[in-house]
Amino acid sequence: MAGPLRAVALLLIAIVTAACGSAPPRASSSPSPVRPSTPAPPSPPPSPAPSSPGASPSPAVSATLAAMSVEDKVSQLFMPVLYGPRAGAAHGENRARYGVGSPAEVVEKYRPGGVIIFPWAGNVQDAAQLAALTNGLQKASKIPLIVGADQENGVVSRLGSLVTDVPGSMALGATRDPGSARTAARVTGEELRAVGVNLDFAPVADVNVNPANPVIGSRSYGSDPGRVAAMVGAAVDGFHDAGVGAAAKHFPGHGDTKVDSHSGLPVIQHSRSEWERLDAPPFEEAARRGVDIIMSAHVVMPKLDPSGDPATLSKPILTGLLRDKLGYDGVVSTDALDMAGVREKYGDAEVAVRAVLAGVDLLLMPPDFRAARDAVLSAVRSGRISKERLDRSVTRLLELKEARGILTAPAADADEAAEVLRSAEHRKAVQDVADRSVTAVKGADRLPVTGDVLVTGPAGKRLAGMLDGAAAVGTGDTPTASEIARARAAAARADTVVVTTEDAGPAQTRLVSAMAATGKKVVVVSMGAPYELTRLRGYDIALAVYADADASLRAAAKALNGDLTPKGRLPVGLETR
Repeated sequence: MAGPLRAVALLLIAIVTAACGSAPPRASSSPSPVRPSTPAPPSPPPSPAPSSPGASPSPAVSATLAAMSVEDKVSQLFMPVLYGPRAGAAHGENRARYGVGSPAEVVEKYRPGGVIIFPWAGNVQDAAQLAALTNGLQKASKIPLIVGADQENGVVSRLGSLVTDVPGSMALGATRDPGSARTAARVTGEELRAVGVNLDFAPVADVNVNPANPVIGSRSYGSDPGRVAAMVGAAVDGFHDAGVGAAAKHFPGHGDTKVDSHSGLPVIQHSRSEWERLDAPPFEEAARRGVDIIMSAHVVMPKLDPSGDPATLSKPILTGLLRDKLGYDGVVSTDALDMAGVREKYGDAEVAVRAVLAGVDLLLMPPDFRAARDAVLSAVRSGRISKERLDRSVTRLLELKEARGILTAPAADADEAAEVLRSAEHRKAVQDVADRSVTAVKGADRLPVTGDVLVTGPAGKRLAGMLDGAAAVGTGDTPTASEIARARAAAARADTVVVTTEDAGPAQTRLVSAMAATGKKVVVVSMGAPYELTRLRGYDIALAVYADADASLRAAAKALNGDLTPKGRLPVGLETR
């Protein structure tokens, strides 16, 4: 049954493409093979948006919409997780959640608008497997799928070692160069596209103004709204350069929270003027650059909407601010609907309906897919959600697919993917970005290190291997008393002790203090958000590299050896001791 509607959609796209030679070109519509590209220019023009506010949809989109049943339209609003490494192989979680065994059967039965890939769902093993999975899912779908991944880089990297290890957003922010954000996004986008992933749920557009933020931190480009906006806009262009869609998140802003919305419901007390000054600029810039999706946040902003509903369910925020004030008419997605922050007030089925009524077009990862889909379908049939409202959402989704070439994209090619993923060109581009991000927070005049060097901490062995002749005492993320004792004993034979840290808690803090107590010169290499440097005591030199990516550690090694002068600048405010 998948064939006729898909054939109609593809035929109409082909006819319209041939007939409309004057239409602006789309970066993602080319069927040419994906290859690593040369660095992008530093001052990018805005990317074409999937649609313009008030514009009529293309004939192909209109015809596809007209051929869809109400059930097909409702299904387009959903992006579930499917389980297993192969499209045709049965998995128990699929049977439990969807009533059928294989990912392809789920797509054939429910016809979702997209799917999201996760390693914990068994979706990611190697390039050939992932390309075959995405190809199999597309083959099973009536209308080509949005295939998304949460590949922010840094601490959120769903494809892991399969792709080039790109430092996260805060490292890019330290370069103060939007071109670095564009390069990183292009590298990631090219590798995603090579395995059939056509949308990245990135960039993070949150301005991290709260050092205690438990969920954003180094995922943000920094604490300055203007600089973050420039980075976000450049990243959107980088993804579009690569031919994949981009999703700016988490609207209206998740940068000033002390609660993780995965486990609770954060409340942010920003006034309307504070929101306009602090939170809005990156989303405005993303919209100006033609971002494909803006993702909502499961946060309450009572001064923007006094109802107590999270932004995901707030019409004053998603329609009043995002659509009416910012003029954004692209796709609005929820954050994952299985997160605690959106489930406190209403049942899972009702959450899906209220999200659509608030202004959402794409419902991401509902915990009970069938109940949520049935609830939205019932709401349409009863008139609670009007058919016109449903059509607007489906039109936006189809326009996204048209704009990013998803409706006409060739199948992913495993051999081609092997050339693109972790290519030498990509690794070189990423190393250049990492080198420019290294920040000497303290003691720059005491570099390079000399004499016998001991490296310890969570990435101690990796960093020691990049330094000539350095000894190493590795630890876990939470150094034990015995590991600290071994490091203290080894420090007696060293002139300098280098301690790697990442989001340092009490155990890493004890490690640094123990090394300082030896009387040796102590260098801290901070691999996360640099706020941790304010909690540590007794160090002489501090380098911030913002990530534990290999490129970031190599950059740190260059600085320690004297082969690199740190040029990065802190992207967040910091007072160190």
